[in-house]
Amino acid sequence: MTDQSTDQSTGQPGVRPGRNPGQRPGQKFAYAPAPESRSVVDIAPSYGLFIDGEFTAAADGAVFKSVSPSSEEVLAEVARAGEADVDRAVKAARKAFEKWSALPGAERGKYLFRIARIIQERSRELAVLESLDNGKPIRETRDVDLPLVAAHFFYYAGWADKLAYAGYGPDPRPLGVAGQVIPWNFPLLMLAWKIAPALAAGNTVVLKPAETTPLSALFFADVCRQAGLPRGVVNILTGYGDAGAALVAHEGVDKVAFTGSTGVGKAIARTVAGTDKKVTLELGGKAANIVFDDAPVDQAVEGIVNGIFFNQGHVCCAGSRLLVQESVQDEVLDALKRRMATLRVGDPLDKNTDIGAINSAEQLARITALAQAGEEEGAERWAPACELPDAGYWFAPTLFTGVTQAHRIAREEIFGPVLSVLTFRTPAEAVEKANNTPYGLSAGIWTEKGSRILSMANKLRAGVVWANTFNKFDPASPFGGYKESGYGREGGRHGLEGYLDV
Repeated sequence: MTDQSTDQSTGQPGVRPGRNPGQRPGQKFAYAPAPESRSVVDIAPSYGLFIDGEFTAAADGAVFKSVSPSSEEVLAEVARAGEADVDRAVKAARKAFEKWSALPGAERGKYLFRIARIIQERSRELAVLESLDNGKPIRETRDVDLPLVAAHFFYYAGWADKLAYAGYGPDPRPLGVAGQVIPWNFPLLMLAWKIAPALAAGNTVVLKPAETTPLSALFFADVCRQAGLPRGVVNILTGYGDAGAALVAHEGVDKVAFTGSTGVGKAIARTVAGTDKKVTLELGGKAANIVFDDAPVDQAVEGIVNGIFFNQGHVCCAGSRLLVQESVQDEVLDALKRRMATLRVGDPLDKNTDIGAINSAEQLARITALAQAGEEEGAERWAPACELPDAGYWFAPTLFTGVTQAHRIAREEIFGPVLSVLTFRTPAEAVEKANNTPYGLSAGIWTEKGSRILSMANKLRAGVVWANTFNKFDPASPFGGYKESGYGREGGRHGLEGYLDV
């Protein structure tokens, strides 16, 4: 318990010593620390590449370090893949493809069911690992990421023996070797989005996780061995962008799946142009979260907070542009600021933490630069009083008002806990502003009128439109975007198409 006091050196309101990180000035009751134990996960000092069912050193012996963004602690040393390692992995996947694709779908499904059950059994261990390596709060990895990871494997395990009924012809065939490159914001979940449908369809996989979050993918390799998955069906190559580029360009890869930045997505599209490789790209976004004057304010505020501050804003479909109807602007912003003042920033392993660490120093620098640009261009910046830990990479939840569509913070993907607020008067103006972006991944609508929801959803150029909610995912529902947010769909029956010759 704490109360407000006066800082004797400045005469300004201050906070007495002993306040927990993330606790607000004047807050009467503090949450006691409730950290999850690190002892549930055993991180080895070093890890190799996972090729043909075995962990192995990189061909040139290169390594890099995986650092915890909340403490800057080195968690492990990891092998760094090069072109020779990519070639080994693709050849192992090609060799395994012959037998894996020939298995009856029901047999492939058994392996996927087994993987899903092992993930459930090891979910606490994997949740702690993900929070350590990524920086996101344990309550998100525990309550969102891991349940969805298991659900995707369960879902696609069910499809493995029903491909003839997926709507892609009576006898759809697998493509071959899938080269998959995933980002750092949802390491294990993006892995599940990629690997589960690929294996269900009969393909084999070479996956490259992001260099800042390699550990959960390496632990998944151990899950594959525990499930008895045949050698070479799944291969994991840890490394930097050069390894991903080599994988995309490898002539032995039949399918490329990428989730990440639009810039890298464009480079991949150029690389595969003129080849017969099948490609799906899930790229950036600048989603509009639209609040009408008849929306339930408290519910909308929760959706706004979830839309932009979930996973520190490291979400491609984050509701980073708030479009609020002018007549309720003050009411919504007052309620939003009150809610933001209750958010707790700090140790990702603390079960009370709402906002964890920014994933890397590089990403923190980008967020900081764009926020500075917002101020320099005339937008008004506001953030609640918030103590940030001394070590690690941190950014307080922030909103900007007085934003125009010309501001960089309204046009560029910040990929951090920064919300830009714009206003509108009519539904037509809301649609025009929402669609005024090179992206087209997601959008949100808050209103009590069902007819307005349907009308707006039909006019918004976004792959996913949420109504009176935000950031809800289901393995049976397809996800993807338009324009510079990429093409192709992941999840659901639609997610099988990218891994089948149809």
